[in-house]
Amino acid sequence: MPYICVRGVDHYYEWVKKPSGSLVKPVMVFIHGWAGSARYWKSTANALADQFDCLLYDLRGFGRSRGQPNIAEASESVVESQSIPEKSEAIKELTYELEEYAEDLAALLDELQLQRVYLNAHSMGASIATLFINSYPQRVERGILTCSGIFEYDEKAFTAFHKFGGYVVKFRPKWLGKIPFVDRIFMARFLHSPIPSSERQAFLQDFLEADYSAALGTIYTSVSKAQAELMPNEFAKLIVPTLLVAGEYDQIIPAQMGRQAAAKSDKIEFAMIPNTSHFPMLEDASTYLLRVQDFLQVKQF
Repeated sequence: MPYICVRGVDHYYEWVKKPSGSLVKPVMVFIHGWAGSARYWKSTANALADQFDCLLYDLRGFGRSRGQPNIAEASESVVESQSIPEKSEAIKELTYELEEYAEDLAALLDELQLQRVYLNAHSMGASIATLFINSYPQRVERGILTCSGIFEYDEKAFTAFHKFGGYVVKFRPKWLGKIPFVDRIFMARFLHSPIPSSERQAFLQDFLEADYSAALGTIYTSVSKAQAELMPNEFAKLIVPTLLVAGEYDQIIPAQMGRQAAAKSDKIEFAMIPNTSHFPMLEDASTYLLRVQDFLQVKQF
């Protein structure tokens, strides 16, 4: 499996491409959500591979990517020995703030020598993408944010969510994935329309194997008072053409939250996919791809 060292951490990545002759295709980068991996973007990437070279990668601490920096390997990449402490100190300071994940993406693109890309991001990954677009607008041609939006801070609700989330992250026995039909139970809150069992099982496995610190840390940073106050301004600042896709029955990030985010900027186009929830790209792939096709002004997939 291909790995690349990004800010001292080994990240899993893969390309989904189709031959294009002499045509140089643009690059679309996919960003997954909390406790998932790039695996669930694979079918969407395959559908878009005629028009784009699709880059999938696992966020730090999720999927097949490492959760902690490899200080020794990072140090070996530094030529001057006196710069090693400075580099190592920078690595040690990596946190689970979403802004840090946006910087991870910038470093990944630098490592792969990609200057300007399209972004297709989901859920927590969509927040990361929004932060990245506003920090590096010159590097993004267009953005697609799936299941993202504005939420209001509620101290009691957030405290309860963090408590429950902490419990869920702490108690994740690996044998859970071997229990029949547990994937259906696990994914029930995320879905309105059925998806293939292989997709459900893969997401459950990603959740069970997610790095503890990353899974818990991003619960606190993505659902927080700071993010509730920050994200409305981030959506308002967008200057890159952006499509915000919502699932009609999404219980995680309700469609109304997405509609409110889209209203913040005339650069954001809002689209709601009927009869879907938190994974519209899997629950109704054909409709999702048509909306994306229209936004990207691509004639066919």
